[in-house]
Amino acid sequence: MQHAGDFDATATKHAAFASERTAAALPRTVYPFRMGGMAFGALAIAAVLVEHQAGPLRWALCIATGILWPQLAYWLARRSASPFHAEQRNLVIDSMLAAAWVPLLHFNLLPSVLLLALPAADKINSDVPGILRRTLLPSLLALVAAGLATGFAFSPHTSTPVMLACLPMLLLHTMLVSLGRRQLLRKVIRRNQALRQLGSTDMVTGLFLRRHWEQASLDVLREVHEGRQAAMLALIDVDGFKHANDGHGHVAGDALLRAAGKLLLETLRPGDIAGRYGGDEFAIAFPHTSPTEAARLCEAYRRAVEAIELEEAPGLPLSVSIGLAEARSGHARIEDWIQAADRALYDAKRSGRNRLVVASGPGQGASTP
Repeated sequence: MQHAGDFDATATKHAAFASERTAAALPRTVYPFRMGGMAFGALAIAAVLVEHQAGPLRWALCIATGILWPQLAYWLARRSASPFHAEQRNLVIDSMLAAAWVPLLHFNLLPSVLLLALPAADKINSDVPGILRRTLLPSLLALVAAGLATGFAFSPHTSTPVMLACLPMLLLHTMLVSLGRRQLLRKVIRRNQALRQLGSTDMVTGLFLRRHWEQASLDVLREVHEGRQAAMLALIDVDGFKHANDGHGHVAGDALLRAAGKLLLETLRPGDIAGRYGGDEFAIAFPHTSPTEAARLCEAYRRAVEAIELEEAPGLPLSVSIGLAEARSGHARIEDWIQAADRALYDAKRSGRNRLVVASGPGQGASTP
């Protein structure tokens, strides 16, 4: 299994740095959605302007809204000392522009509804706290100002050509927003998975933390009690750890644990559960495994550790001692199973280390294969 370090001040700084980078990236994230939304909105606006035989001023405003404003907004946000806050101002202006077009279009029903509803949806999807609330009053003021300029001319009928021109804004913009939310959700899921792994994985060895290993191994023991499988448990003591620490420093000790943990993960099969049980002790639960197969895997690991060469401690002889025990119906708790393997490990260390001892028989006496 795997294990994670504590979320200390360093982790907090990393999280804060990640948040700052996310905030700084907001203009780049919003830009394609603003481009699409404004362009589709301008298409619907243009359809109404054609029907109204609008003059050059409104056509200039349409071009400015659909093409020029997205570029200007992006430029302003990127040049700002605080892109995140600048982009929030841009989002407010987006809604003001959309609201102003409602009376300029004489309240043509379908485009007016879309011009009010889609920017509001954008604010919700932006995940910027309070941004929708902050846009309400400015948008209302923009609508009233444009209404006063047009005398609140009211012509709500929506023709078929205008409906067709509204379809890209209604469909494509919605698809873009949905795609953005999907990507965001996937990113959140990946980060949550990484956090869960950090919370269960030892940073040095890559093995599970003891509490996670014990919980998973307890599930294996339950299946043994239910008669669904045989299972084995190994406790491993890294013999050279103290010598590496005392003779070469803690860097060498960590290097030894890192190499031994990596080698253990490479030796085990999918489904085997490995954890860092203590400072220099590892533990493995072997589900659906006979004593012969578990002993073969442990012996292969023991021999592989002998071949480890540490740059931090050249020439240091390395080895592991292993105690192996089969799960029994009499093991009411995970601690009982661990104790059986621990007795076998004690015998392995007492008889000279660098060996595997298998607990044998109902009384869990030990034998060396």
